Amino acid sequence: MDLTDLLDWFQQLHPLAYDLIFSGVVIAAVAIGYKLLSRFMSRTAARLQLDPHAINALRLLLRIGAIGVASSTVFAIFEVPTTAFLGGSALIGAAIGFGSSQTINNFVAGFYVLIARPFKVGDYVRIGDLEGQVEEITINYTCLYTPTYNLLKFPNTQVMNSRVLHMTHEGLIKHTFTVSFAHEFANDILIEKCIQPAIDEFYDAYEEDNLRKPEAYFDSISPASRTFLIRIFIPKGEAKKLYTLKPELLNRIMRRWDELKKK
Repeated sequence: MDLTDLLDWFQQLHPLAYDLIFSGVVIAAVAIGYKLLSRFMSRTAARLQLDPHAINALRLLLRIGAIGVASSTVFAIFEVPTTAFLGGSALIGAAIGFGSSQTINNFVAGFYVLIARPFKVGDYVRIGDLEGQVEEITINYTCLYTPTYNLLKFPNTQVMNSRVLHMTHEGLIKHTFTVSFAHEFANDILIEKCIQPAIDEFYDAYEEDNLRKPEAYFDSISPASRTFLIRIFIPKGEAKKLYTLKPELLNRIMRRWDELKKK
């Protein structure tokens, strides 16, 4: 029996039975296609090193597409009036969209963050006025471990609408802060007697932690003060150490400054 004979045999069945069998074949084909595409997506995501949340979001889109293809095909087989279906869907979609536009915008923004990957979990970033280590990225929120030792979750729409400063490079958090001094001493004296000794002392104290030595640069001058940039280097993913060591280094510098003024 060839394919033509098989189709003729199916058509000789009761129309409802034929539609049911044909619908079952379509659903099975869509399910197989979904499985194959899902496996391909998983292999591609592993090769690109996408975050698990991004993979789950892509699977969700694929699942929605598969359900849409299968349902529309079944409706066509059973000759369900598409006008009523489309009209009802449009009304429902409009109602949902009107009532949850912010949620939808945040959902779309979540896909942008997960796919574009402006940062990854473990990176230290500044997003707008917010700063911290990225602890989690979901379809709705990004979670930061902030300098106040708290976990802050904020909508991904804020990520899209903000400037992102990435402070993680070469496996290190490269954080820069400023320190200012009054116009009592020249720049070279401040570096030689105040900043550099504090940096050396700090570096020797934490030599066992394999930290890269901090760096200092002159930044600017104003009528009231001279400002220097201090760069501190902390291993990636150790924001808590940054929050502890940065104030300590600053304290060592200011202690040297106080001693210099007394001389």
